[in-house]
Amino acid sequence: MPTAPKIRVLVAKPGLDGHDRGAKVIARALRDAGMEVIYTGLRQTPEMIVSASLQEDVQVIGLSILSGAHNAIVPRVMDLLKQNKMDDVLVLVGGIIPDQDVEGLKKAGVAGIFQPGTAMDDIVKFIREHVKPHSVPAAR
Repeated sequence: MPTAPKIRVLVAKPGLDGHDRGAKVIARALRDAGMEVIYTGLRQTPEMIVSASLQEDVQVIGLSILSGAHNAIVPRVMDLLKQNKMDDVLVLVGGIIPDQDVEGLKKAGVAGIFQPGTAMDDIVKFIREHVKPHSVPAAR
């Protein structure tokens, strides 16, 4: 019996924030849950994140932001995804996101926002429930 393909997730640390422990913890939790995780490392630009997402053919992008730059970075990532016709990619944001910014990020297209203290199981469950399967080209 064939198994379902693994969910492909790109975890990125955009901006100048140099703290990546949370991103690494998330990446490990998603790997332990059976997902394929690509971690881009620190100080990624929106262009670098979208380019890597396109090259790696991911279904999910997880942005870990502690710097407070989420209102500048996230809309740029969402615009670049739209320009590259990657509207089916699930975008998640984790980190220090003030409650008053949550609604604006969701309006920009972010599917889920996970603040400090969110259980890893909740993030895994959210991804599994919301990820869109890649369309498979028709056989000829």
